Amino acid sequence: MKRILLFLFVLQLSSCAELQQYVDTVPNAALSNVQIGNGLKEALQNGITNQVSLLAVTDGFYKNDLAKILMPTELQKVEKTLRKFGLGSIADEGVKMLNRAAEDAVSEATPIFVNAIKGLSLNDAKNILLGNNNAATTYLKNTTNQALYAKFEPVIKNSFKKVGADKIWSNLITKYNALPLTQNVNPDLTNYVTGEALKSVYTMVGKEELNIRTKLSSRTSDLLKKVFALQDNK
Repeated sequence: MKRILLFLFVLQLSSCAELQQYVDTVPNAALSNVQIGNGLKEALQNGITNQVSLLAVTDGFYKNDLAKILMPTELQKVEKTLRKFGLGSIADEGVKMLNRAAEDAVSEATPIFVNAIKGLSLNDAKNILLGNNNAATTYLKNTTNQALYAKFEPVIKNSFKKVGADKIWSNLITKYNALPLTQNVNPDLTNYVTGEALKSVYTMVGKEELNIRTKLSSRTSDLLKKVFALQDNK
């Protein structure tokens, strides 16, 4: 047991040393490992504040081309058939309600993201700083996806009832199944919307990360400017 603990301690020291060695190669960096970690935490927090929070308002999903949830693949034939029979307004309302449910649930993401950001280690910081343009988003996805799904799924299920999506979709599916020459469908919309909502959340975080990595104007604090200047010189 002592050998294992010693190994882990040495591994942690080596990762810190590797990060510091990289920092030391950048002229005038004058940043500690802790400052770099704090800068990356700030970048992730900005992704939540500047982007994810925008999803939690009315039309945050529905009128956002990067986030909008469309008909699931297996129901696209339903949409086409309904429009063919002059029932396009029902299809439109069905899609809107999918997005309303996601908008209702996304506020649950913030505390989970905050906990993940607090858990950012020095080794995580090194991998993110030296990684590709979505390394921070990938870290957040790997550390929050399971918890977010567990949180989103029951909220979205309840949201279907709260926003009236359950009745609208029941009406939509009933009308479709009653049409001649159609095969009955009964999709698991809660699972579908939960998965799509999560994709959209990470897409928006990734958008902010890319901005910070590639646009000096998005580095809104001295710490962000200093930390990502290291990335610019890697």
